[in-house]
Amino acid sequence: MAACDILVSGTGGFAARIAFDIAATADEPVEVVIAGRNRERLNWLRTAANARAVLFGKKARFTTHAVDLIAPNASDEMLAATGPRIVVQAASIQTSQVIAQTGNAWTQLVAEGGLSATAVFQALLSSRVAAAITRSGKPVTLINCGFPDVVNGMIKAMGHDVACGMGNVAILANVFAGSAATPPGSEVKVLAHYQNLAAWRRRPGERDGRPPRVWLDGAEVADVYARFADIQLTPEPVIEISGASGVPMMLAMAAGRSWKGHVPGPNGLPGGYPVQLTRAGALELDLPAGLTQAEAVAWNASFEAQNGLVVSPERRIGFTGILGAKLGEYVPALRDGFPVQELEAVCEELLCLRDALMSQPQA
Repeated sequence: MAACDILVSGTGGFAARIAFDIAATADEPVEVVIAGRNRERLNWLRTAANARAVLFGKKARFTTHAVDLIAPNASDEMLAATGPRIVVQAASIQTSQVIAQTGNAWTQLVAEGGLSATAVFQALLSSRVAAAITRSGKPVTLINCGFPDVVNGMIKAMGHDVACGMGNVAILANVFAGSAATPPGSEVKVLAHYQNLAAWRRRPGERDGRPPRVWLDGAEVADVYARFADIQLTPEPVIEISGASGVPMMLAMAAGRSWKGHVPGPNGLPGGYPVQLTRAGALELDLPAGLTQAEAVAWNASFEAQNGLVVSPERRIGFTGILGAKLGEYVPALRDGFPVQELEAVCEELLCLRDALMSQPQA
């Protein structure tokens, strides 16, 4: 069996950003495999990533593995063929571009009910990879890039380990740190749920709703919207930041170094947090002084409890708020939620609903 440091599963824009930024920043030798089913795309990503590594004088080396993750046993075969220490799962049956699309009944449902309408789709491949890691019995670190604020809790409820995700809270933490409103060298800590991102896609005067919580050098910012009025995100997925945000962490994991930063869904927790990676490879919360883990988790969990998807202690998945009402109209059986073990069957049902709604014009 071949072995690699990092396996990037997926060939879309998010996976490409990860690979290209590893290529441009890896100061220590790192072997990366990019896996996916589009061989021409794989060949290009390998070619471009290796060229970038040479261009920047870095020590990353890229190879590829062709796999169709939808196929039976594909995740097990991929792990056996590549032997990764770290798996970065960036493949999904639901494109993130849905947040910027309009014109049909499905995009309208997502816009009105929230992105958790796509959570089951995002969870499908990541839960299969997580299950394959569990079956392998090997110490493989899983970084799930598919909607980690919510999906990582689903993966944990299925009995599998997941280290964290990428993006979301890390988008906000890094744009705040780079803002003109933040003194150079300040320690920035952010508590944020993915639902906090939407406001920053609007103009400063149009921002509302609960903002993320931000601390600068230990002092919490009183008015986050006013303090960071210079920050503006694009309506589309901000892959330039989100896809890059986990690269320093995964390179630290590969090299056995410590690291501090922000991630969504650490160890399956809801929402995003400041964290620290120990030299032993453990990912721990690194909260501001005075904020307990229970308080931080409750604050993040409150977003999906109000509107979205929640995982109960009994390992049942339920839809709440506007999303729950709308999905209940289309699929009455989902009004009472479903056991997490039924994820695949529910995914099939929701895929049929998505296809039907995408053929209908927006109301």
